Amino acid sequence: MPRQIILASGSPRRKELLEKMGVTFTAIPSDFDEYLDFNRPAAEVAIELGLGKARTVAEKHPEALVIGGDTIVTINGKQLAKPHDIEEARATLKDHADGQALVSSSVVLICKELNLELTGCDEVNVQFKPYDEAVNELYLASGDWADKAGGWGIQSGAAPLVAWMKGRYDTTLGMPTHILAKWLQEQGIDAHSVELTPPVPQK
Repeated sequence: MPRQIILASGSPRRKELLEKMGVTFTAIPSDFDEYLDFNRPAAEVAIELGLGKARTVAEKHPEALVIGGDTIVTINGKQLAKPHDIEEARATLKDHADGQALVSSSVVLICKELNLELTGCDEVNVQFKPYDEAVNELYLASGDWADKAGGWGIQSGAAPLVAWMKGRYDTTLGMPTHILAKWLQEQGIDAHSVELTPPVPQK
């Protein structure tokens, strides 16, 4: 009997990507507390957070293959959390203007019964356009900034703020599917990476 696959996340973007990979899974959000650590590279912190989320769920489902992940946006060397309110989102977007953000998305696959623990991370550079108050306010009014690292999502409204990106689009959405697909295939699971065309120019 195939092992149950669990996504330790409530993120609709990660759910959608996993569905596009052709994987049958159950989503069980983790209650692991997230944090940032400015003294370490974002990729290292993102992997640690992804592991924490997956391990928390795996404790209750030791026989399952548990997928975890985390996304951290860094601008001017500062790791950004999800904004608490629209004022914080507005200030964060101003900081992004004419600057380059680094999106670090981790993915982990663990199974306690198999003593399996795999970790990886992919990063994407996103160049923002100069500040345009009208465009920024239109985006803020949409409410899309809520519950997103850095306060923006290219896929759901922030594309007009972005000049270009360099890297995989699925990584900016929160899951580097090319890494996860390889791991799942090694476990005998039919899965494929998701190749998406971003709504902004690709360098």
